[in-house]
Amino acid sequence: MPLGNNHKELEIWDGIVEKTEKKLATWKTQYLSLGGRITMISSVLDALPTYVMSLFPLPAKVEDRLDKLRRDFLWLGNKEGKGIHLVKWQTAQLSKKSGGLGIKNLGLQNRCLLSKWLWRFGKEGQALWKDAIVSKYGQIDSWASNTVTSTYGVSV
Repeated sequence: MPLGNNHKELEIWDGIVEKTEKKLATWKTQYLSLGGRITMISSVLDALPTYVMSLFPLPAKVEDRLDKLRRDFLWLGNKEGKGIHLVKWQTAQLSKKSGGLGIKNLGLQNRCLLSKWLWRFGKEGQALWKDAIVSKYGQIDSWASNTVTSTYGVSV
């Protein structure tokens, strides 16, 4: 992802979607069982966008596109057409203890990864990234900086 670009532009997320599509194209899904496809989704496809999602909010359109790729791979493999969906996608995203397939919800994962920065802001004493934010926006208390008042020049 290029630095300095607006994270809301969908084009900057194209690299993540393309990497996912390339991974899917190389896998021989006719040899994978349903359990094998679930494992590939959990171990590889869920990991691809993790770093970028820890820094930027994931746009809903990108989340929908990645979910469609993962959903189609789960139910269709590499075949074209319409596969049999054994459970709803929301059920597939539940934990195994809750009766789901244990596939991560990318939107929820994104919010959790971004919330980590709020926790670190209050927990870390002296960190360069925290000092940069405090010097630019000020600090209300140990857990929050002042709110951004304008959209122009908000980069650190």
